[in-house]
Amino acid sequence: MTSEVKDELDIEYEDRVWKIREAASAAIEELDQLRSAGPVSRSAFDAEVARVAQEKLYPHGCDLVVHWIDDGVARFLIRVRSTGREYDLIKSFYHRDNGR
Repeated sequence: MTSEVKDELDIEYEDRVWKIREAASAAIEELDQLRSAGPVSRSAFDAEVARVAQEKLYPHGCDLVVHWIDDGVARFLIRVRSTGREYDLIKSFYHRDNGR
């Protein structure tokens, strides 16, 4: 593989990761608005999570996974469909900024 091809692949990968990070940030903002609006039923919450995932993450090859922890706390993960890997939505995609 030539260095030009490798550089092009690296750029494509970084662009894809950046788009996923932007989509994850938008998903967090929308879910935060839902939380800020006050108490919401579990079925309404699940429907909103599904909508946000479909609109923001699915086009980038990702799914939004919700793990329910004690006391009704929800932990959000992004699952990359092509690899099956899961990433913590907050730590991996929202707070890590590469200067873009």
